[in-house]
Amino acid sequence: MISRALAVALLASVSLPAAAQQFSDNKVKIGILNDQSGVYADFGGKWSYEAAKMAVEDFGGKVKGVPIEVVTADHQNKADIASNIARQWYDTEQVDAIMELTTSSVALAVQGISKEKKKIDIVTGAATSELTGKSCSPYGFHWAYDTHALAVGTGGALVQQGGDTWFFLTADYAFGYSLEEQTSKFVTSKGGKVVGAVRHPLATTDYSSFLLQAQSSGAKVIGLANAGLDTANAIKQAAEFGIVSGGQRMAALLFTLAEVHGLGLEAAQGLTLTEGFYWDRDDESRAWSKKFMDRTGRMPNMIQAGTYSAVLQYLKAIDKAGTDETEAVSKNLHEMPVEDVFARGGKVSANGRMIYNMYLMEVKKPSESKGPWDYYKVLATIPGDEAYTKPAESGCPLVQ
Repeated sequence: MISRALAVALLASVSLPAAAQQFSDNKVKIGILNDQSGVYADFGGKWSYEAAKMAVEDFGGKVKGVPIEVVTADHQNKADIASNIARQWYDTEQVDAIMELTTSSVALAVQGISKEKKKIDIVTGAATSELTGKSCSPYGFHWAYDTHALAVGTGGALVQQGGDTWFFLTADYAFGYSLEEQTSKFVTSKGGKVVGAVRHPLATTDYSSFLLQAQSSGAKVIGLANAGLDTANAIKQAAEFGIVSGGQRMAALLFTLAEVHGLGLEAAQGLTLTEGFYWDRDDESRAWSKKFMDRTGRMPNMIQAGTYSAVLQYLKAIDKAGTDETEAVSKNLHEMPVEDVFARGGKVSANGRMIYNMYLMEVKKPSESKGPWDYYKVLATIPGDEAYTKPAESGCPLVQ
Protein backbone atom coordinates (compact mmCIF):
# COMPACT_ATOMS: atom_id res chain seq x y z
CA MET A 1 0.00 0.00 0.00
CA ILE A 2 1.50 3.35 -1.00
CA SER A 3 1.52 6.41 1.18
CA ARG A 4 -0.65 9.45 0.49
CA ALA A 5 2.46 11.57 -0.24
CA LEU A 6 3.78 9.07 -2.77
CA ALA A 7 0.38 8.83 -4.41
CA VAL A 8 0.26 12.62 -4.84
CA ALA A 9 3.76 12.58 -6.33
CA LEU A 10 2.85 9.83 -8.77
CA LEU A 11 -0.29 11.68 -9.81
CA ALA A 12 1.71 14.85 -10.39
CA SER A 13 4.18 13.00 -12.58
CA VAL A 14 1.38 11.48 -14.63
CA SER A 15 -0.33 14.85 -15.12
CA LEU A 16 2.87 16.67 -16.06
CA PRO A 17 2.70 17.85 -19.70
CA ALA A 18 4.53 15.52 -22.03
CA ALA A 19 6.71 18.33 -23.36
CA ALA A 20 7.92 19.25 -19.89
CA GLN A 21 9.17 15.70 -19.37
CA GLN A 22 11.65 16.30 -22.21
CA PHE A 23 13.17 19.29 -20.42
CA SER A 24 15.59 19.33 -17.51
CA ASP A 25 13.98 20.94 -14.43
CA ASN A 26 10.87 21.66 -16.53
CA LYS A 27 12.30 24.96 -17.78
CA VAL A 28 14.94 26.42 -20.08
CA LYS A 29 17.41 28.65 -18.25
CA ILE A 30 19.94 30.85 -20.07
CA GLY A 31 22.79 32.71 -18.38
CA ILE A 32 24.20 35.98 -19.78
CA LEU A 33 27.71 36.28 -18.32
CA ASN A 34 29.71 39.42 -19.15
CA ASP A 35 31.37 42.62 -17.94
CA GLN A 36 28.79 44.96 -16.42
CA SER A 37 30.99 47.29 -14.39
CA GLY A 38 34.37 47.55 -16.12
CA VAL A 39 36.02 48.56 -19.35
CA TYR A 40 33.50 46.62 -21.50
CA ALA A 41 30.31 47.61 -19.64
CA ASP A 42 28.97 49.53 -22.68
CA PHE A 43 30.38 47.03 -25.17
CA GLY A 44 27.86 44.38 -24.11
CA GLY A 45 27.00 44.75 -20.45
CA LYS A 46 23.46 44.96 -19.15
CA TRP A 47 22.36 45.87 -22.66
CA SER A 48 23.13 42.32 -23.84
CA TYR A 49 20.97 41.05 -20.99
CA GLU A 50 18.12 43.23 -22.27
CA ALA A 51 18.67 41.91 -25.80
CA ALA A 52 18.47 38.34 -24.48
CA LYS A 53 15.19 39.09 -22.72
CA MET A 54 13.86 40.66 -25.94
CA ALA A 55 14.62 37.41 -27.77
CA VAL A 56 12.72 35.38 -25.16
CA GLU A 57 9.75 37.74 -25.36
CA ASP A 58 9.73 37.71 -29.16
CA PHE A 59 9.86 33.91 -29.08
CA GLY A 60 6.78 33.87 -26.86
CA GLY A 61 8.23 33.30 -23.39
CA LYS A 62 7.92 29.52 -23.61
CA VAL A 63 9.29 26.74 -25.76
CA LYS A 64 7.11 23.63 -26.17
CA GLY A 65 5.03 24.92 -23.28
CA VAL A 66 8.03 25.17 -20.96
CA PRO A 67 8.95 28.55 -19.43
CA ILE A 68 12.20 30.31 -20.40
CA GLU A 69 14.27 32.16 -17.81
CA VAL A 70 17.26 34.47 -18.34
CA VAL A 71 19.74 35.23 -15.55
CA THR A 72 22.84 37.41 -15.60
CA ALA A 73 26.06 38.06 -13.70
CA ASP A 74 29.13 40.30 -13.89
CA HIS A 75 32.41 38.39 -14.38
CA GLN A 76 34.53 41.56 -13.92
CA ASN A 77 36.78 40.45 -16.80
CA LYS A 78 38.35 37.81 -14.55
CA ALA A 79 38.51 34.21 -15.74
CA ASP A 80 38.51 32.78 -12.21
CA ILE A 81 35.34 34.68 -11.25
CA ALA A 82 33.66 33.67 -14.50
CA SER A 83 34.63 30.03 -13.98
CA ASN A 84 33.19 30.01 -10.46
CA ILE A 85 29.93 31.53 -11.67
CA ALA A 86 29.70 29.09 -14.57
CA ARG A 87 30.23 26.06 -12.32
CA GLN A 88 27.66 27.33 -9.83
CA TRP A 89 25.15 28.00 -12.60
CA TYR A 90 25.63 24.55 -14.10
CA ASP A 91 25.93 22.55 -10.90
CA THR A 92 23.33 24.12 -8.60
CA GLU A 93 21.23 26.68 -10.48
CA GLN A 94 20.02 24.57 -13.44
CA VAL A 95 21.42 26.87 -16.14
CA ASP A 96 21.28 25.10 -19.50
CA ALA A 97 23.46 27.43 -21.61
CA ILE A 98 25.77 30.40 -21.06
CA MET A 99 26.08 33.21 -23.59
CA GLU A 100 27.78 36.55 -24.37
CA LEU A 101 31.09 36.01 -22.47
CA THR A 102 32.91 39.27 -23.18
CA THR A 103 36.72 38.98 -22.81
CA SER A 104 38.58 36.18 -24.57
CA SER A 105 40.25 34.71 -21.47
CA VAL A 106 36.82 34.42 -19.86
CA ALA A 107 35.23 32.88 -22.95
CA LEU A 108 38.00 30.27 -23.28
CA ALA A 109 37.68 29.32 -19.61
CA VAL A 110 33.89 29.04 -19.66
CA GLN A 111 33.90 27.14 -22.96
CA GLY A 112 36.26 24.62 -21.35
CA ILE A 113 33.90 24.19 -18.39
CA SER A 114 30.89 23.95 -20.71
CA LYS A 115 32.60 21.21 -22.67
CA GLU A 116 33.38 19.34 -19.43
CA LYS A 117 29.78 19.67 -18.24
CA LYS A 118 28.32 18.95 -21.69
CA LYS A 119 26.54 22.30 -21.79
CA ILE A 120 26.12 24.75 -24.66
CA ASP A 121 27.90 28.10 -24.74
CA ILE A 122 27.42 30.75 -27.42
CA VAL A 123 30.02 33.52 -27.43
CA THR A 124 29.04 36.93 -28.80
CA GLY A 125 31.28 39.25 -26.78
CA ALA A 126 34.78 37.74 -27.08
CA ALA A 127 36.93 37.93 -30.19
CA THR A 128 39.64 35.27 -30.18
CA SER A 129 39.30 32.84 -33.07
CA GLU A 130 40.89 30.19 -30.84
CA LEU A 131 37.32 29.49 -29.65
CA THR A 132 36.65 27.79 -32.98
CA GLY A 133 40.29 26.79 -33.49
CA LYS A 134 42.37 24.62 -31.20
CA SER A 135 39.99 25.22 -28.25
CA CYS A 136 36.81 24.38 -30.17
CA SER A 137 34.07 22.34 -28.52
CA PRO A 138 31.19 20.25 -29.88
CA TYR A 139 28.94 22.38 -27.67
CA GLY A 140 30.67 25.74 -28.24
CA PHE A 141 29.56 28.37 -30.75
CA HIS A 142 31.04 31.73 -31.77
CA TRP A 143 28.44 34.15 -33.06
CA ALA A 144 29.01 37.87 -33.62
CA TYR A 145 32.60 38.36 -34.88
CA ASP A 146 36.17 37.19 -34.30
CA THR A 147 39.73 38.40 -34.69
CA HIS A 148 40.08 36.98 -38.20
CA ALA A 149 37.00 38.85 -39.47
CA LEU A 150 38.26 42.10 -37.94
CA ALA A 151 41.70 41.62 -39.51
CA VAL A 152 40.21 40.94 -42.95
CA GLY A 153 37.92 43.96 -42.68
CA THR A 154 39.83 46.82 -41.11
CA GLY A 155 43.36 45.62 -41.86
CA GLY A 156 42.68 44.83 -45.49
CA ALA A 157 40.94 48.12 -46.19
CA LEU A 158 43.75 50.29 -44.87
CA VAL A 159 46.52 48.41 -46.69
CA GLN A 160 44.59 48.86 -49.93
CA GLN A 161 44.29 52.58 -49.16
CA GLY A 162 48.04 52.96 -48.77
CA GLY A 163 48.40 52.21 -45.07
CA ASP A 164 51.17 49.71 -45.63
CA THR A 165 53.25 50.20 -42.45
CA TRP A 166 51.75 49.33 -39.07
CA PHE A 167 52.55 49.69 -35.38
CA PHE A 168 50.31 47.91 -32.87
CA LEU A 169 49.07 49.11 -29.50
CA THR A 170 47.90 45.82 -28.00
CA ALA A 171 45.90 44.86 -24.92
CA ASP A 172 48.01 42.46 -22.84
CA TYR A 173 45.76 39.37 -22.86
CA ALA A 174 44.54 36.64 -25.21
CA PHE A 175 42.21 38.82 -27.26
CA GLY A 176 44.86 41.46 -27.94
CA TYR A 177 47.50 38.90 -28.91
CA SER A 178 45.14 37.15 -31.30
CA LEU A 179 43.95 40.36 -32.94
CA GLU A 180 47.50 41.65 -33.40
CA GLU A 181 48.70 38.31 -34.78
CA GLN A 182 45.89 37.88 -37.28
CA THR A 183 45.93 41.48 -38.47
CA SER A 184 49.73 41.32 -38.87
CA LYS A 185 49.43 38.24 -41.06
CA PHE A 186 46.79 39.89 -43.20
CA VAL A 187 48.76 43.16 -43.51
CA THR A 188 51.93 41.33 -44.60
CA SER A 189 50.04 39.06 -46.98
CA LYS A 190 48.82 42.19 -48.78
CA GLY A 191 52.34 43.58 -49.08
CA GLY A 192 52.37 45.70 -45.93
CA LYS A 193 54.91 45.68 -43.10
CA VAL A 194 54.64 45.64 -39.30
CA VAL A 195 57.34 47.90 -37.85
CA GLY A 196 56.66 47.31 -34.16
CA ALA A 197 54.25 46.72 -31.29
CA VAL A 198 53.80 47.52 -27.61
CA ARG A 199 51.47 45.91 -25.06
CA HIS A 200 49.46 47.74 -22.41
CA PRO A 201 47.59 46.47 -19.34
CA LEU A 202 43.81 46.03 -19.57
CA ALA A 203 41.95 49.15 -18.38
CA THR A 204 45.05 51.33 -18.05
CA THR A 205 44.37 55.08 -17.99
CA ASP A 206 47.72 56.42 -19.22
CA TYR A 207 48.68 55.60 -22.81
CA SER A 208 51.29 58.33 -23.20
CA SER A 209 54.41 56.13 -23.27
CA PHE A 210 52.76 53.62 -25.61
CA LEU A 211 51.50 56.31 -27.98
CA LEU A 212 54.89 58.03 -28.08
CA GLN A 213 56.49 54.75 -29.15
CA ALA A 214 53.85 54.36 -31.85
CA GLN A 215 54.34 57.94 -32.99
CA SER A 216 58.12 57.68 -33.16
CA SER A 217 57.89 54.46 -35.18
CA GLY A 218 56.82 56.44 -38.22
CA ALA A 219 54.20 53.84 -39.10
CA LYS A 220 51.41 55.08 -41.35
CA VAL A 221 48.82 53.18 -39.31
CA ILE A 222 48.61 52.67 -35.56
CA GLY A 223 46.50 49.56 -35.03
CA LEU A 224 44.60 49.53 -31.75
CA ALA A 225 44.39 45.84 -30.84
CA ASN A 226 42.17 46.51 -27.84
CA ALA A 227 38.51 47.33 -27.21
CA GLY A 228 35.98 49.28 -25.18
CA LEU A 229 37.26 52.12 -23.02
CA ASP A 230 40.85 51.09 -23.78
CA THR A 231 40.35 52.02 -27.42
CA ALA A 232 38.37 55.18 -26.63
CA ASN A 233 40.97 56.44 -24.15
CA ALA A 234 43.83 55.69 -26.54
CA ILE A 235 42.08 57.67 -29.31
CA LYS A 236 41.45 60.62 -26.98
CA GLN A 237 45.08 60.74 -25.85
CA ALA A 238 46.34 60.27 -29.41
CA ALA A 239 44.51 63.49 -30.31
CA GLU A 240 46.37 65.29 -27.52
CA PHE A 241 49.69 64.17 -29.02
CA GLY A 242 48.63 65.31 -32.48
CA ILE A 243 49.13 61.86 -33.95
CA VAL A 244 46.35 62.01 -36.54
CA SER A 245 46.97 65.66 -37.40
CA GLY A 246 50.62 64.70 -37.87
CA GLY A 247 49.69 62.33 -40.68
CA GLN A 248 49.40 58.94 -38.98
CA ARG A 249 46.10 57.06 -39.01
CA MET A 250 44.36 55.28 -36.14
CA ALA A 251 42.78 51.94 -36.95
CA ALA A 252 40.27 50.80 -34.33
CA LEU A 253 40.45 47.05 -34.83
CA LEU A 254 37.55 46.39 -32.45
CA PHE A 255 35.29 49.39 -31.99
CA THR A 256 31.51 49.38 -31.99
CA LEU A 257 28.64 51.83 -32.13
CA ALA A 258 28.55 52.03 -28.33
CA GLU A 259 32.15 53.24 -28.11
CA VAL A 260 31.71 55.70 -31.00
CA HIS A 261 28.73 57.16 -29.14
CA GLY A 262 30.73 57.46 -25.94
CA LEU A 263 33.69 59.05 -27.70
CA GLY A 264 31.66 61.42 -29.89
CA LEU A 265 31.95 62.12 -33.61
CA GLU A 266 34.41 64.97 -33.14
CA ALA A 267 37.05 62.56 -31.79
CA ALA A 268 35.97 59.43 -33.66
CA GLN A 269 35.46 60.87 -37.17
CA GLY A 270 37.40 59.11 -39.90
CA LEU A 271 38.01 55.92 -37.94
CA THR A 272 37.70 52.75 -39.98
CA LEU A 273 36.22 49.71 -38.26
CA THR A 274 34.36 46.48 -38.89
CA GLU A 275 31.02 45.46 -37.41
CA GLY A 276 28.53 42.71 -38.16
CA PHE A 277 25.42 44.82 -37.61
CA TYR A 278 24.28 48.40 -38.05
CA TRP A 279 20.88 49.60 -36.88
CA ASP A 280 20.32 51.71 -40.01
CA ARG A 281 20.97 48.87 -42.47
CA ASP A 282 17.36 48.35 -43.63
CA ASP A 283 13.72 48.64 -42.54
CA GLU A 284 13.82 45.48 -40.43
CA SER A 285 16.98 46.47 -38.56
CA ARG A 286 15.60 49.96 -37.98
CA ALA A 287 12.31 48.62 -36.57
CA TRP A 288 14.03 46.15 -34.22
CA SER A 289 16.59 48.71 -33.13
CA LYS A 290 13.83 51.21 -32.31
CA LYS A 291 12.34 48.62 -29.95
CA PHE A 292 15.76 48.20 -28.36
CA MET A 293 16.15 51.99 -28.14
CA ASP A 294 12.75 52.41 -26.51
CA ARG A 295 13.75 49.81 -23.95
CA THR A 296 17.33 50.88 -23.23
CA GLY A 297 17.78 54.46 -24.41
CA ARG A 298 20.48 53.48 -26.92
CA MET A 299 20.92 51.83 -30.29
CA PRO A 300 22.41 48.31 -30.31
CA ASN A 301 25.87 47.31 -31.47
CA MET A 302 26.83 43.95 -32.94
CA ILE A 303 27.41 42.39 -29.51
CA GLN A 304 23.93 43.20 -28.26
CA ALA A 305 22.17 42.38 -31.52
CA GLY A 306 24.29 39.22 -31.76
CA THR A 307 23.19 38.15 -28.28
CA TYR A 308 19.56 38.56 -29.37
CA SER A 309 20.28 36.35 -32.38
CA ALA A 310 22.15 33.72 -30.35
CA VAL A 311 19.35 33.37 -27.78
CA LEU A 312 16.70 33.25 -30.50
CA GLN A 313 18.56 30.59 -32.48
CA TYR A 314 19.12 28.51 -29.33
CA LEU A 315 15.39 28.56 -28.63
CA LYS A 316 14.61 27.65 -32.25
CA ALA A 317 17.00 24.70 -31.95
CA ILE A 318 15.30 23.53 -28.75
CA ASP A 319 11.88 23.90 -30.36
CA LYS A 320 12.96 21.78 -33.33
CA ALA A 321 14.54 19.13 -31.07
CA GLY A 322 11.59 19.03 -28.67
CA THR A 323 14.06 18.87 -25.80
CA ASP A 324 16.84 20.90 -24.17
CA GLU A 325 19.16 17.88 -24.16
CA THR A 326 22.59 19.19 -25.18
CA GLU A 327 23.49 16.75 -27.96
CA ALA A 328 20.17 17.21 -29.76
CA VAL A 329 20.22 21.00 -29.48
CA SER A 330 23.87 21.24 -30.53
CA LYS A 331 23.11 19.14 -33.62
CA ASN A 332 20.32 21.53 -34.61
CA LEU A 333 22.49 24.59 -33.99
CA HIS A 334 25.06 23.18 -36.40
CA GLU A 335 22.48 22.32 -39.04
CA MET A 336 19.90 25.12 -38.96
CA PRO A 337 20.33 28.26 -41.10
CA VAL A 338 20.46 31.56 -39.21
CA GLU A 339 17.92 34.01 -40.53
CA ASP A 340 16.98 36.94 -38.30
CA VAL A 341 17.40 40.69 -37.92
CA PHE A 342 21.09 40.20 -37.08
CA ALA A 343 22.27 37.63 -39.62
CA ARG A 344 20.94 37.03 -43.12
CA GLY A 345 21.73 33.66 -44.62
CA GLY A 346 23.96 32.70 -41.72
CA LYS A 347 25.33 29.18 -41.35
CA VAL A 348 27.20 27.38 -38.58
CA SER A 349 30.36 25.49 -39.50
CA ALA A 350 31.56 22.21 -38.00
CA ASN A 351 33.89 24.14 -35.67
CA GLY A 352 31.00 26.18 -34.23
CA ARG A 353 31.74 29.42 -36.12
CA MET A 354 28.61 31.20 -37.38
CA ILE A 355 29.36 32.54 -40.85
CA TYR A 356 27.60 35.70 -42.01
CA ASN A 357 28.42 38.96 -43.76
CA MET A 358 30.45 41.68 -42.03
CA TYR A 359 30.52 45.39 -42.86
CA LEU A 360 33.43 47.77 -43.27
CA MET A 361 32.45 51.11 -41.75
CA GLU A 362 33.84 54.62 -41.60
CA VAL A 363 32.77 56.96 -38.82
CA LYS A 364 31.07 60.05 -40.24
CA LYS A 365 32.20 63.60 -39.73
CA PRO A 366 29.90 65.63 -37.46
CA SER A 367 28.72 67.58 -40.52
CA GLU A 368 27.64 64.33 -42.23
CA SER A 369 25.53 63.00 -39.36
CA LYS A 370 21.78 63.59 -39.48
CA GLY A 371 21.32 63.10 -35.75
CA PRO A 372 22.09 60.94 -32.70
CA TRP A 373 23.36 57.44 -33.57
CA ASP A 374 23.71 58.29 -37.27
CA TYR A 375 27.42 57.51 -37.13
CA TYR A 376 28.47 55.15 -39.92
CA LYS A 377 29.03 55.08 -43.63
CA VAL A 378 29.08 51.51 -44.94
CA LEU A 379 32.13 51.27 -47.18
CA ALA A 380 31.87 47.61 -48.14
CA THR A 381 30.13 44.33 -47.41
CA ILE A 382 32.57 41.52 -46.62
CA PRO A 383 31.04 38.13 -47.54
CA GLY A 384 31.06 35.72 -44.63
CA ASP A 385 33.09 33.12 -46.50
CA GLU A 386 35.85 35.72 -46.93
CA ALA A 387 35.60 37.20 -43.44
CA TYR A 388 35.98 33.96 -41.50
CA THR A 389 38.63 31.26 -41.46
CA LYS A 390 37.73 28.18 -43.46
CA PRO A 391 36.86 25.40 -40.96
CA ALA A 392 39.48 23.05 -42.41
CA GLU A 393 42.14 25.70 -41.76
CA SER A 394 40.95 26.67 -38.27
CA GLY A 395 42.93 24.06 -36.32
CA CYS A 396 39.76 22.71 -34.71
CA PRO A 397 40.18 18.96 -34.05
CA LEU A 398 36.44 18.44 -34.69
CA VAL A 399 36.85 19.31 -38.36
CA GLN A 400 37.83 16.45 -40.63
